[in-house]
Amino acid sequence: MWYGVLCGLAAGSMWGMVFVLPKWLAEFSPFELMFGRYVAYALISLALLAPRLGGLLRRLTRADYSILLRYALAGNVVYYLLLSCGVQLAGVSAASLIIGLLPLTISMLGQRDQGALSLRVLAWPLALVAAGMVCINVEVFASRPGHAARPAVATGMLCAVGALLSWTWYAVDNTRFLKRNPRFSSGDWSGLFGIASGLVALAMGLVILCVGGVEPASAPPRDWLRFWGLITLVAAGASVIGNQLWNMACRRVPVTLSGQLLLCEILFGMLYGYLYQHQAPRLLEVMAMVLLVAGVAWSVYLHAEPRTTAPRPAAAASSV
Repeated sequence: MWYGVLCGLAAGSMWGMVFVLPKWLAEFSPFELMFGRYVAYALISLALLAPRLGGLLRRLTRADYSILLRYALAGNVVYYLLLSCGVQLAGVSAASLIIGLLPLTISMLGQRDQGALSLRVLAWPLALVAAGMVCINVEVFASRPGHAARPAVATGMLCAVGALLSWTWYAVDNTRFLKRNPRFSSGDWSGLFGIASGLVALAMGLVILCVGGVEPASAPPRDWLRFWGLITLVAAGASVIGNQLWNMACRRVPVTLSGQLLLCEILFGMLYGYLYQHQAPRLLEVMAMVLLVAGVAWSVYLHAEPRTTAPRPAAAASSV
């Protein structure tokens, strides 16, 4: 389990980059960020899987193709579109800490799984997470001058909530799938996931192009070289390496602990955001981060502690 915890921490350090990417490339729309990231992810995955791609595709069943499509939508395309909107409208800290509710939502959805702890056992760690969410929401609205920006902030926070729900389902169902299907290595499944995500992004791009979503000729020039450089960096780090590390963690830790480990992504995202903005966190933001770290540490301790009760039955072998 401890090896899985380390993989989860490392994945969080990679995923934290996605929270500052919309700020790095603020002149590009959330759709362009999503499109570029997952096309780059697909191309890198194709290059890595090229020597064995034919054999992998022959092993895929019709159900596997369906699962990859759903995971690409929920775990990548829809999730990142909503997250990018949330970051651009509500800010890095607000979006990061709304996604920080993942431990609660994943724990609730993963109660049936083997090794999962009950909500009663996890009540205090989850209470710390909830207190952190209260701190950041108070901070976000208290720091906005006047009322003019509040509708945009509220819209951004709603987008972040949508991203939270999308990733919750993906995280739980993907964990169950990997534990039931050792025939796919963590790297192979991450690569197939990347290719599926790129195909979905390309299909959505063609739809946008066909309905007239082309940049007007009068639009100011944008730095596309910088765009593709940063997009490729994030695709390689957050998508290729981060997803493979997360798949390795999913096979080694209970679902209810994986939810707590996802908070590392939030904390790294906030850290990178502060570094990018050259500012220190405010008091309520510091309190929120302390509460999140305490909740994760307490949850890891509870999962590592030997338990005298019988283990929970394994989840049924069907995808949600």
